Amino acid sequence: MRNVKLVLAYDGSEFSGWQVQPDLATIQGTVASAIGRLTGEKVLPQASGRTDAGVHALAQVATFHTESSIPVDHLARALNHILPASIRVLEAQEVPLAFHARKSARAKTYRYRIYRAPTCPPFLARYVWHYPYPLQEQAMEEAAQSVVGEHDFRSFAAVDPEPGRADLSSVRQIFHSSWRSMGDELVYTVEGSGFLHHMVRNLVGTFVLVGKGTLKPGDIVTILDEKKRSAAGATAPSSGLYLVKVDYEPVTQ
Repeated sequence: MRNVKLVLAYDGSEFSGWQVQPDLATIQGTVASAIGRLTGEKVLPQASGRTDAGVHALAQVATFHTESSIPVDHLARALNHILPASIRVLEAQEVPLAFHARKSARAKTYRYRIYRAPTCPPFLARYVWHYPYPLQEQAMEEAAQSVVGEHDFRSFAAVDPEPGRADLSSVRQIFHSSWRSMGDELVYTVEGSGFLHHMVRNLVGTFVLVGKGTLKPGDIVTILDEKKRSAAGATAPSSGLYLVKVDYEPVTQ
């Protein structure tokens, strides 16, 4: 038995998220089908996290067990030949059996893109949140700093918990949280030990309320303390969210 680690990039626009669902196109289901065609095995690759419908990934990590003897470099090329152009295998590596894409992760980085110009080019529409209205960017940056550290993020979690994980703690540690203006885009980058369902999109939606002046930067601390979803802002659209990278301890055989 071998354990194979894949690094995947995908455009999530046409998929109903990562997790396999009956009669719906998903990243997990599409990758599993491609692996099955090559190995003849029924496998279900496990990801570092379940991205939602419409969310993209620059470097999602997934693992699966196989008895196939196909070399990993051949496997990557063959999968890219089978998979749709919207999903690419960037890397395939054999790792110890104990390595797990989600359980072994130490940190994840997400990025959220807001397009600020009056007109959004059609070629960008599926990859950003078009928000051309006034925002106080400095206030948003101040608010973003409020979530750095270890906090209970219940206020920023989806009302419906991630399937199969309802009993997990809502405490997470955020290592970095900041906004940066990049041309016509305002980009949020957040790195943390892990993230709750919809957490990044709920943070972004709340920071935008700060940018509009509906909330003050200091209100973020109050929202964290309240520990209820209704205290925070609306969920930002999925189109602007990207899983950028997943960090692990060095893998040794």
